Formats: sequence, C-alpha cells, structure tokens
Amino acid sequence: MQRLQRSFPLTFKNFHFKIPAQQRLERKSPLDKLGTIKSLFGVSRALIGVVHLQALPGTPGSKLDVAEITSIAVDEARTYEEAGFNGVMIENTHDRPYLKSAVGPEIIAAMAVIGADIRKATALPLGIQVLAGANSSAVAVALATGASFVRVEGFIFAHVADEGLIEASAGALLRYRRAIGADHIRVFADIKKKHSAHAITKDVDIVETAKAAEFFSVDGVIVSGVATGQPTDPIEVNSVGSAVSVPTIVGSGITADNIHDYQNADAFIVGSSIKQDGLWMNPIDMERARAVVRSFGG
Repeated sequence: MQRLQRSFPLTFKNFHFKIPAQQRLERKSPLDKLGTIKSLFGVSRALIGVVHLQALPGTPGSKLDVAEITSIAVDEARTYEEAGFNGVMIENTHDRPYLKSAVGPEIIAAMAVIGADIRKATALPLGIQVLAGANSSAVAVALATGASFVRVEGFIFAHVADEGLIEASAGALLRYRRAIGADHIRVFADIKKKHSAHAITKDVDIVETAKAAEFFSVDGVIVSGVATGQPTDPIEVNSVGSAVSVPTIVGSGITADNIHDYQNADAFIVGSSIKQDGLWMNPIDMERARAVVRSFGG
C-alpha cells in the first residue's frame, strides 16, 4: 500500500544495505510453484507499476472531477506500458486520511470508471487496491473492470495501522469473492505491512505469517519496508520466498540499483522511485521507469 513517507524509530529496516553480488541468493528455479505470475502477466517475474489516483470525490483533498482523474490515470498507465512494465495497478492514495476497512459508494464507482478506461487504453493486466483495507470493495471494482488481481491488507492476524486496529479478513473476503463469481481474481496480501505496528503479533515472525496466509488460501504474499519508498529487507524477502509456494512480491522501495538484491521475489510493485524526484505524489519520470525496467531485465 502506498502511503506518505514519515519518520520512524531508527531500526535496521529504515536503511538499505547493499548486498554484494557474490552474496546474493542465486535464483536457480521459479519459486512461484503454482505459476500464478506467469498466468497473470505472461512472464515468470513481473514488474507492476502503481497509478496513484488523484483524490476522489468526497475526500478532503478532492479537486478534480472523475473525468480529469481518469485522464491522468490513463496517461500514467500508458507510460508504464511504454516503459516496459508487465502490469499496472490503481489505488486511491490521495484520499487521505483513509477510512478503516470501508469506503463510500462514490469511491467504488469512481475507481470502476477509471479502471475500465485503463483496461480499454492498455493491454496490461490491471490490479486494484482500495485504501484502507477496503478489500471487498477492491474485489468488486476488479470484477466490474475486468481486473486480474487485488492488493489487500489485513488478510490474516491483526495489526495497528494509522486508521486503528485492522483485523483479519480472509474468511469473509474469500467467501465474498466466491459469492460474486470472482474466484478468477487473485488476492495478493501484505504481511507485516508497512505503516503499521505489529507488537500484538511480535511472537509470529514474517515467515510464519506468510505460511499462515498461504494456509488461508492467499494467491500471493507482499513483503514491504516500513513506509512508502522505504526499501524492503532482502533477507525477509528471500526467507519468505523460500518458505511458500505462492508468489512472493516486493511491495516497496524498489529502485534500479537494488532490484537485483531480491532474487527470491516473483514480482515487484513499483510506485515511488520512478516518480520525479522519487516522490510518490509526483508524475512518472520516464527515464527512471525505463532504468528500473533495464535493471530488472539485466
């Protein structure tokens, strides 16, 4: 989930330690044993670009109408496609402060319109995230727009986020997905997610969390840093990737310089480093985007 950068206590997760090439884990075979990434994106490892939607109707920062927001979003999706990304996803990032686990019908309607236009404008597989933790709404938007996947938070266990206590939603979410005939839409879930406190699950490490998500029928797990734009810990990614059969996806902090540190990752969600000045709220910088694509393919 993309969020505003903010200050955090000084822990090792706030820093990126470059892993020398000779120490990087060699990826000798696909870790996505179920072939989920290949089935969605047509490649064994995928780059997914994030379109941070302008503030939607009814939110404090709203300034544009849906048509204007859609035009900007479509242009960004086309930029990702031109740069060589394998997929794109939309999220209502500018709607802060976020509601907890639910949004109004105006948000769902607007995101469905935007997603449908992106689907018409590009050939890239589309993903949906509705902040904060409005997971059923994301599945509904995905079904309406013909999207391929959703990014969700609060799938298993509980954590304390900016919005308050987020509780597990896997049981209700997957039943809702079945009820509306959306089983083909893949659910990628954040584990030990960013912008959150995990003291209440401190005795459950990230590998066991990933295994629990897999046991609860998730389609992929997302590992991220402590905040938007902050690097994800390569050791955590490699450990999770070795422990589960579903795809392991890096959810934050990917740059052209560090992408090779994550050899056990099956996909990368990229949204900050390829923006002007590396800030998520800025427009996409095509050269930054192409640099990530070159490094990913190198």
